Amino acid sequence: MGIRLFFSSLLHYMLPRKRAGEGEAVNASDSESIKRQRVVSSTENFNNQEKNSSEASSHGVENDNSSGNCAEPTVTDMAFDDGTPRDIDEDLHSRQLAVYGRETMRRLFASNVLVSGMQGLGVEIAKNLVLAGVKSVTLHDEGTVELWDMSSNFVFSEKDLGKNRALASVQKLQELNNAVAISTLTTKLTKEQLSNFQAVVFTDINLDSAIEFDEYCHNHQPPIAFIKTEVRGLFGSAFCDFGPAFTVFDVDGEEPHTGIIASISNDNPALVACVDDERLEFQDGDLVVFSEVRGMTELNDGKPRKIKNARPYSFFLEEDTTSYGSYERGGIVTQVKQPKVLNFKPLKEAIKDAGDFLLSDFSKFDRPPLLHLAFQALDKFVSESGRYPVAGSEEDAQKLISIASNMNEKLGDGKLNDINPKLLRHFAFGARAVLNPMAAMFGGIVGQEVVKACSGKFHPLFQFFYFDSEESLPTEPIDPSDFKPLNSRYDAQISVFGSKLQKKLEDAIVFVVGSGALGCEFLKNLALMGVSCGSHGKLTVTDDDVIEKSNLSRQFLFRDWNIGQPKSTVAASAALSINPHLHIEALQNRVGSETENVFDDAFWENLNVVINALDNVNARLYVDQRCLYFQKPLLESGTLGAKCNTQMVIPHLTENYGASRDPPEKQAPMCTVHSFPHNIDHCLTWARSEFEGLLEKTPAEANAYLSNPSEYASAMINAGDAQARDNLERVIECLDKERCESFQDCITWARLKFEDYFANRVKQLTFTFPEDAATSTGAPFWSAPKRFPRPLQLSTSDPSHLHFIMSASILRAETYGIPVPDWVKNPKKLAEAIDNVLVPDFQPKKDAKIVTDEKATSLATASVDDAAVINDLILKLEQCRKALPPNFRMKPIQFEKDDDTNYHMDLIAALANMRARNYSIPEVDKLKAKFIAGRIIPAIATSTAMATGLVCLELYKVIDGSHKVEDYRNTFANLALPLFSMAEPVPPKVVKHQNMSWTVWDRWIIKNNPTLRELLKWLSDKGLNAYSISFGSCLLYNSMFPRHKDRMDKKIVDLVRDVAKVELPPYRNHVDVVVACEDEDDNDVDIPQVSIYFR
Repeated sequence: MGIRLFFSSLLHYMLPRKRAGEGEAVNASDSESIKRQRVVSSTENFNNQEKNSSEASSHGVENDNSSGNCAEPTVTDMAFDDGTPRDIDEDLHSRQLAVYGRETMRRLFASNVLVSGMQGLGVEIAKNLVLAGVKSVTLHDEGTVELWDMSSNFVFSEKDLGKNRALASVQKLQELNNAVAISTLTTKLTKEQLSNFQAVVFTDINLDSAIEFDEYCHNHQPPIAFIKTEVRGLFGSAFCDFGPAFTVFDVDGEEPHTGIIASISNDNPALVACVDDERLEFQDGDLVVFSEVRGMTELNDGKPRKIKNARPYSFFLEEDTTSYGSYERGGIVTQVKQPKVLNFKPLKEAIKDAGDFLLSDFSKFDRPPLLHLAFQALDKFVSESGRYPVAGSEEDAQKLISIASNMNEKLGDGKLNDINPKLLRHFAFGARAVLNPMAAMFGGIVGQEVVKACSGKFHPLFQFFYFDSEESLPTEPIDPSDFKPLNSRYDAQISVFGSKLQKKLEDAIVFVVGSGALGCEFLKNLALMGVSCGSHGKLTVTDDDVIEKSNLSRQFLFRDWNIGQPKSTVAASAALSINPHLHIEALQNRVGSETENVFDDAFWENLNVVINALDNVNARLYVDQRCLYFQKPLLESGTLGAKCNTQMVIPHLTENYGASRDPPEKQAPMCTVHSFPHNIDHCLTWARSEFEGLLEKTPAEANAYLSNPSEYASAMINAGDAQARDNLERVIECLDKERCESFQDCITWARLKFEDYFANRVKQLTFTFPEDAATSTGAPFWSAPKRFPRPLQLSTSDPSHLHFIMSASILRAETYGIPVPDWVKNPKKLAEAIDNVLVPDFQPKKDAKIVTDEKATSLATASVDDAAVINDLILKLEQCRKALPPNFRMKPIQFEKDDDTNYHMDLIAALANMRARNYSIPEVDKLKAKFIAGRIIPAIATSTAMATGLVCLELYKVIDGSHKVEDYRNTFANLALPLFSMAEPVPPKVVKHQNMSWTVWDRWIIKNNPTLRELLKWLSDKGLNAYSISFGSCLLYNSMFPRHKDRMDKKIVDLVRDVAKVELPPYRNHVDVVVACEDEDDNDVDIPQVSIYFR
């Protein structure tokens, strides 16, 4: 159980607790070289900008060629000019940027990589690097495409048979990213050729050659990162050598941790206490810097200081503060991330002295040293025999075991006590095969190692990693004849699993839910494995989404010409091109209660397995409940940046997905967001809320009124509360007080909004709560984490002020259908228009009510005369309506984060940054604002590939159908560290009653359309007293209600129709009821769901 608990504790790291940072700095010379090397990219970016500007003009922006010089910087350029070149397509790479940051991406853009060996593993690595956007990928292979390769390589088709593997791979890999230069080498490599690359990867090389190449790379100046990796059946290995002194700039990719200081003692060592708003994530030995400390100002010098005795809300500072000033208030403490230098050993040394192996599976502590020996033995077998062992050949297996045994005897102190002949036999049988799931998994791991080598981002693999999934083999012994090739594209897979399991895979009926990043990888894997490719097989994929540009950096089945098309249709078509035998149906339905007529009982009952490829918890929970109900295996996975996890949900063997929940993400109190923000997240939450209120909700409310005034007025009168009053006031503002008829009106509105948001509200807040205000207990009101704000004074010479006015006025004009003149982007002309606005003086109110209760859920304050005020407002609204043009309607704006031409993120970033400036909170650029306000989930292709590979290794077990719970694996991995944690799933909780037992997987079925009396008797015979029966939220029977006894002789299905008022569709042949029971001692017994069959 200890392993399970540890595994469960790891899963909480999957939560997006901290945002990815912006990476590390590149020195000037690096930056210049990147600019020179990315000429093509810069040209493409310019073309994209031209395209975007033309699109903008077709959406209401009038082009005025006479206004200003086209080379003059726009307001947006000036507002977000931080001195960094704009050489990254942020629309395409936004999710990847959220993981890596700009500097890491620029380093990737300057990197040239060699991938040698274009079988399944090589092409997976190359795919991930092309999607990541390295400068160039060179593909090397001297061999030709064989039918054997078709089990694992998604770029090959049967027409490629006999062609050089590298040449056959170029076209489809190039389609993934035209900004990456892809070339080939088809002759024998020389060491000197390696000097053209920053990183080289070998997937099919003998040990002697690897040692020779690695030595050259290790001693080269600068060192060339060398990676040797291979997949042999269900066994895989990876070795990294990044040189004698490799610097890691960011070991984990997490943003530096921070804390808000509550107190600092004058001691040696000094005790630093932080507010209990959020747990500190510091560790002993961390370096931290202090800022904004009042009183003990000596700590604000920017010098890193070491901490010790780190606790959830405090730590000790290794410094004598007895002579420092006394701490008064305020202060932020921030972790300083230190670079780390790693001293890699060359392969020649490391093979003899491997050091510590990276462990992946808790149940296989002794496996890595054995596999270290096995791969060396296989290399020797091949060098002696000139071929790989033949699957099913006991003679070859014994020869490999003998070689391993002899090598083991020479290891001296490192000799293994048991070389596990059974394992080595399996290793020998599958040694020639490259399985797709293994290639996908190692393609993700090794692809990430190349990114680390090129960028210094994340901690590299140091130095050997071995993995096996021996438990994926069928539980029953396989007859040697079953391994024989059938001259089919699945021969490599058959050489590992036998032809019987291959037939089961081909006849499987599978449901893939989602065809985004995970879904694309799954469909590729399933097509290569031959799943649902037989005469009885069928694969159904559904996704209600369409393809967007930002999908293309990791959803690799899509191309730029597919943008706007349904994901499932395009993905299914692409999967068919990988394997034309695939029987696939693509649907565009969301899976949920509203589509149970599509995904009906018959659909679920026919399935063999369900594979989730979803991106939200609610959909996962729904599918989990369906699989639980119909007792179908569910293979679950998810990613978050460099992290991924997989969970196997197997009927009667494991707990279900919904059995354990991640803790909910902590939400900031409403009063904090609206009046007392102390970080940029609070400012961006407020900004998005204001955006939606001003530009979407209020215009939509106005249209609701204009569409049916009497019905809207009646609804407001019936509500009669503070919310209804607020809605009416906002609609009146829209249609009367703040209605815009010209673009100058929109600028006036934006200028006055600036004054309201960033000056007047702050003046009111600091008037109500002055800097020296105290709470009812006498404590300072403005104590941590509260930050005392200062009002802003608008300046037309400040680009960020102009940017707010520009974006706000453009979007305001859009809601009224007012054309936008092109001069609004010209700083001088915009400044002139702003100067024409008269801004009234502001006087703070003495009786202003400002919410300070952290538990408050609404800022609207109820009043005894709400009803009377609502009546007056409705009368005013009627007068407004009469003054409007006929058929006047507003145009609500729905927030869209992924279109950089629509000004949505411009306004949200401007709102948030001005508010941050009020409260002296560090501001962010538009990209970082997009990550937070747009709630973008960081995503990269490598972790997605790894997750799907791991799931498909479990799919072999599910389709075989005879594995025990201890054979299955749940996984948590973090490619940034790297960390791999695998453990068997947790079994379901068992409920016992008398001589019966059941789990969440059980469902009690009663046929022949019983009455209520018959159901109660059926339960009574089991020693259960049913006191309550319900259908959904409707109570059908309760023993406490005398009237319910009149229902005893009614059919349960009739009660559902008559009492619950439910129309049962023709495809439904049963109803499910929830029954609350007691045993003979009046103890509650949690029984399974009861299904009543009436047809």
